[in-house]
Amino acid sequence: MPRSRREFLRAGAAVAAGSLVVPRALAALPPGRPAHARDVPAVDDPAVTALMQAALDAATAGGAGYADVRVAARRQQTVNVRDRIVQGVSDTDTYGLGVRTLVDGAWGFAATSRLDRDSVVAAARSAVAQARANRASQRRPVVLAPAPGNQRGTWASPIQVDPFTVAIPDKVALLLSATEAALKVKGVRTASASLFFLREEKSLMTSDGTRVVQVIYRTSPGLSVTAVSPDFTDFQSVDSNEIAPMGLGYEHVTGSRLAERAPQWAELAVAKLSAKPVEPGRYDLLLHPSNLWLTVHEVIAHPTELDRALGFEANYAGTSFIAPPDQVLGKLRIGSELLNIVGDREQPGSLGAIGWDDEGVKPVKFDIIKDGVFVDYQTTREQASLMADYYRAAGKPVRSYGCSYAQSWADVQFQRMPNVSMVPGRADDTWESLIAKMDRGIAIVGDGSFSIDQQRYNGQFAGQVFYEVRGGKVVGQLKDVAYQFRTPEFWKSLKAIGGPRSYHLGGAFGDAKGQPGQSNAVSHGCVPSLFQQVNIINTGRRA
Repeated sequence: MPRSRREFLRAGAAVAAGSLVVPRALAALPPGRPAHARDVPAVDDPAVTALMQAALDAATAGGAGYADVRVAARRQQTVNVRDRIVQGVSDTDTYGLGVRTLVDGAWGFAATSRLDRDSVVAAARSAVAQARANRASQRRPVVLAPAPGNQRGTWASPIQVDPFTVAIPDKVALLLSATEAALKVKGVRTASASLFFLREEKSLMTSDGTRVVQVIYRTSPGLSVTAVSPDFTDFQSVDSNEIAPMGLGYEHVTGSRLAERAPQWAELAVAKLSAKPVEPGRYDLLLHPSNLWLTVHEVIAHPTELDRALGFEANYAGTSFIAPPDQVLGKLRIGSELLNIVGDREQPGSLGAIGWDDEGVKPVKFDIIKDGVFVDYQTTREQASLMADYYRAAGKPVRSYGCSYAQSWADVQFQRMPNVSMVPGRADDTWESLIAKMDRGIAIVGDGSFSIDQQRYNGQFAGQVFYEVRGGKVVGQLKDVAYQFRTPEFWKSLKAIGGPRSYHLGGAFGDAKGQPGQSNAVSHGCVPSLFQQVNIINTGRRA
């Protein structure tokens, strides 16, 4: 039977003697088996801290010039309904420790879910042995950029209501009320709704003195509505992707008002059935932030990851056209002077918001594109050292931008994108005022399917709802719309953007990268953006 938290803390006094320091229920679990959070200690408990120190000591004693140790407790919950039926509820936990070592300029990594002294020391020694083996085939030694030592503190997502304190029946009732409201709209055939929640409590210790603890929450409510024509020859769907996933608590669910807004999305889906198919050609194109965030993600955020530009990341979704670094930094014009892109992990409520990355680096906001010109990549400590000559020449400090991340304690951290966002324009333009500036064009709300090449240079993106604009006014819906482009030409055609009032965060949980693959959650801030003469194609399902 699991021991109580009080009993666990009493047992922690035996740590110095090397005895068991976690509840027997956890220690008895086979490697890899999830443990429920109620049965495990908090990651900042003294006994866990002592275990992390033991792993760190074993790594440095084994010859590691640098080492870091992460302990994480991660809980995920999903609730799904379709129409008036509950499709599924999932609630999973995982808890364990990972050790990364740098020995003679080569990385090693090992992890364990058995939190006793012998197991964590064995993991540290395994990571050291792996690093030594890796060095034999490594072309050049890894060098880390400086990082402020002795980082200490705690950080937590700014939530108001912990989603895991809300009862499952209440969550189900909320979703069923949303699908019921959608199904009442004539022409709607089916409606699905979902909730996703994540809570990650993690502690990091490094050999250069960092000791930090973070509690990260992420929440995503969603609704999808499908309408079918009376003769069953057409169907159209609309998702609630104007409501982005956020680094918030259950208040994001209640604030999204799924049931209240469901009829609106349902009516849009029904209206798409009778919408006019688009005529292919070149149009001025106005993109809502709920659409543009995905384009920013795919053709700006991904190709400005330094590992892609250097060719270190290639098999999973390709490399980058923004390369080689010495030929493009400060030289390559990617967009008009209206285009300014920044990276950050600071925006409150964003998916990428953290206090420190998984190397103990406190992130900063940094320019990626300035007045349309590419000026910097996303970096970790290892990558920043590769950029040292450029940074010194540009008068910048040689430092990581805090882009190191691992999806769990069982995965090694590597470069992952932060929030990558547009800077709003100086004029206070809005969605409505930009429509008023269009003579003949198309406006798109919501993201849809997309296709990109292996270097993010060519793209094709769809959306959710498409509006025809004539003489500065919306004159009706269109359907079967997708826009095609070459990335620099597309952003160079940017002729007007929204101001601060129109700024909106989009984002996704499932940004995949690496082999073995890992997922990252990231937000992208955008404003409504007007592009000149973009190529539009018809994607209709015609025989």
